[in-house]
Amino acid sequence: MSRRITLTFLALTTALLVLAVVPLGVLMTARERVSFRDDQRSATRVIAAASEEYLSDHRSAAAMHKELAAAAEAGDCAAVYDDAARLVASTPCTAARGGEADELVERVLAGHEPEPPENEGRLLTAEPAGDVRRPAGAVVLARSAGPLDARVAAIWGWSAGIGALALAACVLLSVRLARWVGRPLSTLDAAAQRLGEGELGERAVVDGGPPEVRRLAATFNTMAGRTEALVHGHRAVIADVSHQLRTPLAALRLRLDVLAARAEGDTAAELAAAQVEIARLSRLVDGLLAVARAEQTTPRRTPVRVDEVVAERVSAWAPVAEERRVRLSADAGPALTAALGAGHLEQVLDNLVANALDAVDDGGGVTVGVRTVGRSAEVRVRDDGPGMGAKAKEVAFHRFGNPEAGGTGLGLAIVHRLVTVNGGAVRLEDTAGGGLTVVLELPLWTGTPARPRSLPDLKET
Repeated sequence: MSRRITLTFLALTTALLVLAVVPLGVLMTARERVSFRDDQRSATRVIAAASEEYLSDHRSAAAMHKELAAAAEAGDCAAVYDDAARLVASTPCTAARGGEADELVERVLAGHEPEPPENEGRLLTAEPAGDVRRPAGAVVLARSAGPLDARVAAIWGWSAGIGALALAACVLLSVRLARWVGRPLSTLDAAAQRLGEGELGERAVVDGGPPEVRRLAATFNTMAGRTEALVHGHRAVIADVSHQLRTPLAALRLRLDVLAARAEGDTAAELAAAQVEIARLSRLVDGLLAVARAEQTTPRRTPVRVDEVVAERVSAWAPVAEERRVRLSADAGPALTAALGAGHLEQVLDNLVANALDAVDDGGGVTVGVRTVGRSAEVRVRDDGPGMGAKAKEVAFHRFGNPEAGGTGLGLAIVHRLVTVNGGAVRLEDTAGGGLTVVLELPLWTGTPARPRSLPDLKET
């Protein structure tokens, strides 16, 4: 942001300087050239007036030679010609004589306005001696353009200096302005990032900057405080519910176990059905608590070797798959490191593998593969079970989204939450030949190592 503000002010100031200083320099340069030319023509006319007395009135040439001497002392070269274009008198230097001077004399004697040329750093002017229409002669004066060039260079030098000072002042002011605005925003951004990473006690300390930024920081702190209170309140509710529900369910299940051990006949059958319902209710409570914990998860991402975790979880579930006579395997993939919360990938894979094993019949297969797709690590859990219909896929990641699920119907909801909270995505596809494929897109690790944070066990099948 600071760089953008500085560059914007610099570009604006540069544009203003170009639009103001350059035209001013051009105008001043033109005025200097006109003034220089007028001074030269004025000096030429003075010599022409003195020469007229000698050429037309046949008076003494003393005044003419005096003016020529004065011109030579000033560094100019001058030459006087009669009406036949013959050289009458001149200064010691010869710059006012030659081909260019002869052309000017001819034009002046013909009564035309000459176009003074500029060659080799000198300027030539010609003026008639006497009447313009019938001049008695002509005077040519050559003057060095060095003083004019020096003044023009000084004009542009001062213009460049003023522009450079203006640009330097603009840079200093824009940097100070950018820091004044950018520093509190950077502080606020860092506080928001830490809050998003799970540090609920984080607050933004903004003492300077624009009033709008200070008000934004105050609003952020208010929001952070309310968020902290809400999260702590939810955690307290979850802890209370966990204790208040699990304890009586465990006691009820124990009593049913005792009664079932002594019952016979129809009573034993009814108690067995009650035990099944109690077990299902316990799993449902555990699932709801797991989803609630997952929804409150704000992970601090750490580098996780995806291929190693996949191999580890496949190995851990291998005995279960063998017991159910299901082929469980992992496709050899590249060594990939993803940016995930500690333990999240293990919990996701446990839910997906458990669901796949439940869906596959004896002799079926479940495969877990890893590959790179763009900037993501893609994990695919494929099974050759009965698959899932289009309507079921649309609501599969909702709580109890699949009414035909064999378990609680909460496993995919936990998977979706854990994947998306880490900046990834999850989708369902049909397996070629029948079955379901769950595709996980996990962000690759690109940052510096972060401090891992332990998470509660969210596994639910």
